Amino acid sequence: MKNFFVRFKRSAVTFPLAVITALSLMAISESSYRSSVDSLDRLGQLAVARINNLVLLRQVLDAENGQRGYLITGRAEYLAPYRETMSSIGQTMKILQDFYSKEPHQVADFTLLESLVNKKLSEMDTTIQLRTEGRDEAWRAVIETDIGREQMEAIRVASENLFKRESAQITTGRASVYQTLQLSRFGVAAMTALSVLAFFMYLRQSATLDQERRRQQLALQLERDLLEHQVKGRTAQLTELAHHLQTAREDERSRLARDLHDELGALLTAAKLDVARLKSRIGTVTPEAQERITHLNDTLNDGIALKRRIIEDLRPSSLNNLGLVAALEILAREFAERSGLKVNCDLHAVKLKPSSELTVYRLVQEALTNIAKYAKATRVDIHLHEVRSQVEVAVRDDGIGFDTSVKRPSSHGLVGMRYRVEAEGGSMQLQAASGTGTAIIAHLPVSADAPAPPAMDTPA
Repeated sequence: MKNFFVRFKRSAVTFPLAVITALSLMAISESSYRSSVDSLDRLGQLAVARINNLVLLRQVLDAENGQRGYLITGRAEYLAPYRETMSSIGQTMKILQDFYSKEPHQVADFTLLESLVNKKLSEMDTTIQLRTEGRDEAWRAVIETDIGREQMEAIRVASENLFKRESAQITTGRASVYQTLQLSRFGVAAMTALSVLAFFMYLRQSATLDQERRRQQLALQLERDLLEHQVKGRTAQLTELAHHLQTAREDERSRLARDLHDELGALLTAAKLDVARLKSRIGTVTPEAQERITHLNDTLNDGIALKRRIIEDLRPSSLNNLGLVAALEILAREFAERSGLKVNCDLHAVKLKPSSELTVYRLVQEALTNIAKYAKATRVDIHLHEVRSQVEVAVRDDGIGFDTSVKRPSSHGLVGMRYRVEAEGGSMQLQAASGTGTAIIAHLPVSADAPAPPAMDTPA
C-alpha cells in the first residue's frame, strides 16, 4: 500500500489520465451497448410485424382459396382448411393489434387493414352460407359483382403501406445502429490513443524510476561492499587480537607454571625435608607431637599435589612430554574420576603444530568444564582423527542441551573457543538442541612438518 501511494505521487499525470481513459471507455461502451440494444430490439419488433403482415395476407388468400373450392365443387372437405385459416387469422390479427396499438403513426393504416380484412371475411362467410343453403343464384350474384377481388386488392394496398412504413423505420433503425457503432469506433480509437499515450508516459516514468532505483542499488552495493570490507578488516584484527591474547595468556600460564614449579616447589620440598630431618633428630616425642608432625607432613604432601594440579592446568606437561593423544586421555580420565561420568575416547595420532595441539587440548578442556557445569549428562564421547586433510576433534554429551538461537549469558567460553580455533586457521561448529545433548566439532589444518607421536588408545 505504501509503494502504491509513492508511485501515485510520482505519477501525477499518468494515473489520472489512465483513470479518465478507463472511465471514458466504460461510458462509451455502456452508451453504445444500450443504444444498440434498443435499436436491435426495435428492429426485431418491426421484423415480427412484417412477418405477421405477410402471414395475414397469406392466410386471407388461403381462406379465399378454400371458399372458391367449396363454392365451385360444393364439397365439404374444402371447409376444414377454410375454418382453420379463419381461426389463424384471428390470432394473427391479435398479434398485429398489440403491436400497432403502440405505434401512433401506423395505427390508422392498421385500422384500415383490419376493417378490410373483416369485410373480406364477412363476404366469404356470406357466400359460403348461401352455398350451404342451396341459394346458388344469390352467391353467384355476390361473386359476379367482383367485390371479392376489389377487397383483396384493397387489403394488398393497405398491407403494402404498412410494409413501406416499417421498411422506412427499419432503414432508420439500421442507420442508428451504424451511427452508434461508428461513434463507438471513433470513441474507442480515441480512448485507445489516450491509453497508448498514458502507457508510453508510464513506461517512460517507469524507466526513469528503474534507472534511479539501479543508481540507488549501485550506491547501496558500494556502501555494502565498503562495510563488508571494513567488517572483514575488523574481524581479521579481532582474530589477530584474540590470537595474541591467547598466546599472551598461554605465555603467562607457562611463566606461572615455571614459577610455581621452581619457587613454590622448592619451598614445599625444603619444608618437607625439614620435617623429615626434625622427625629423625627428635628422639622420644609425645603422641600429640607425633600427630602434629604427621599432619604437617600430610599437609605438605597435599600442597605438593595441589601445586602439581595447578601447574598441569596452567601448562600440561603431559602435552609436551607424552603428546596430544596421551594428554587428552589423562585429561579425560581425571575428569571421569572427578565428575563420575562415563567418558569414551576414540583418539588417533594426528599431525598438528604445537600451537594447534594446545588449541585442541584447551577446547576439550573447556568443553568438559561446561559439561560438568551445565549439561547434566551421563556420558561423554571424545573423538580425534584426520578427515580429508584436516584434523577433526569432537566432544559430545547426552545432556539436556540448549537452544542455540537464544543468546546465553554464559557463552563467552564458546566464543573464546571459536576465536581460538579460527586463529589457527580452523573452524568450529556447535550442534545443540533442547533435550538432545550438545556436540562441539572443530576442524584444524594438518601440519605436514609436525611428526605424529604414536597413538595410545587406552580407554579413559
